[in-house]
Amino acid sequence: MSKEERHSVTVRIAGEEHTIRSNADPDYTKRCARYVDDRIHEIRKQAGLLEGHKAAILAALSIADECFQARDEAERTREQAESGARKLTERLLKEIEKGVGAARD
Repeated sequence: MSKEERHSVTVRIAGEEHTIRSNADPDYTKRCARYVDDRIHEIRKQAGLLEGHKAAILAALSIADECFQARDEAERTREQAESGARKLTERLLKEIEKGVGAARD
């Protein structure tokens, strides 16, 4: 599939059908729509009766929060990995220097 190829997928979100045109794989689009629909359903269940647009806004905020938390966690993990790699590199270089120094003696 070329990057230009677009697919139309009909999904149901919050009881309404929507046709989505996207470059993404149709199954991926359906999975995203199901995730949003589930979040809206979850919020309506927790908050009671809410207007559709309010539930959608709260769902969007909840998903955005989840996204930002995941990004922050990924950044922390990346920083930890970089720090560990730097420390390991330093230790290896010290051991190599010891080995070279011992070989010279």
